[in-house]
Amino acid sequence: MRETMVSTSAEMAEDAVQPCRHEVHSDGRTPQGPLPENVIDKPVEKKSAAAWAYERLILYIQQFEESLNGDEEVAMGFAGGDAGVLRIEGMGYFDPDIVTFTGTDAQGAKTQLVQHVSQLSVILRAMPKRPEVAEPARIGFRLRRDLENTAS
Repeated sequence: MRETMVSTSAEMAEDAVQPCRHEVHSDGRTPQGPLPENVIDKPVEKKSAAAWAYERLILYIQQFEESLNGDEEVAMGFAGGDAGVLRIEGMGYFDPDIVTFTGTDAQGAKTQLVQHVSQLSVILRAMPKRPEVAEPARIGFRLRRDLENTAS
């Protein structure tokens, strides 16, 4: 006898607004893990485009950092321009539709990217950590902690 799953209309409505993430990698890794409550406790349609992009970027940055060795930090390359690479030292958003990245470029100059979510295209890159610093900075973990401790 075949078992049939039955969902209530409330469960179906809840599933329709819950964020979904799925990835497959050639090495067999499945980086998906539990999402922070502050990402899933507010329906997507109640979030600004900026807040929703910011929350998901944090998860990608943290996941990328987990693959780095002790001599690397996360940086981002700019798509479609000659602006180079930005060592990510801060990230934020401005409702309803702006995401910001702050940090330093490869020459050490202070850099900030202010981007509309409709133009968002981020390349995460590994960059050597600063030689004068013992431990690499892990902004993704700090951002995730902040996300988990902040009400959406």
